[in-house]
Amino acid sequence: MPDSIPPEIFDCRRCGDCCLGEGGIILDERDVARLAAHLNQAVADFLMRCTELCSGRTRVRTAPDGYCLFYDHAIHGCAVHPARPDICRAWPFFRGNLVDKYSWRLAQDACPGIVAAAGHAAFARAGREYLRRHNLVRRDDAAAPCALTSIDRDDAAE
Repeated sequence: MPDSIPPEIFDCRRCGDCCLGEGGIILDERDVARLAAHLNQAVADFLMRCTELCSGRTRVRTAPDGYCLFYDHAIHGCAVHPARPDICRAWPFFRGNLVDKYSWRLAQDACPGIVAAAGHAAFARAGREYLRRHNLVRRDDAAAPCALTSIDRDDAAE
């Protein structure tokens, strides 16, 4: 479970649903450096072996089964968890889920760990705090995953 998220807001079930699918794990330079170091690979080797470019952004490749390259079925989790990308560290506190109650409800369909009973306002407060505390909010960074991008208006809405 992501550290310091109250279980009454989000209680990870280790189902792996957030690790399934192509294209969602966008990496920035900080992620690339952290993952390459964790895997004891040169950055160039890591990029060649584990990533691909899509629309000018670097993303983690998927394995043939459709899961993230780093998803380990034996442990039902991330094989690089201590060095996981910021987009993975932020789940389920993506921008859309924080600012839009409808997106938050849709996310519940995909993630059994999101606790609906907490309500959207409590989820959004806890999410913004978690993102700030873990330095996961990006501002005006074209290379950052859009799910992590925040605008002042969103933060002021608390």
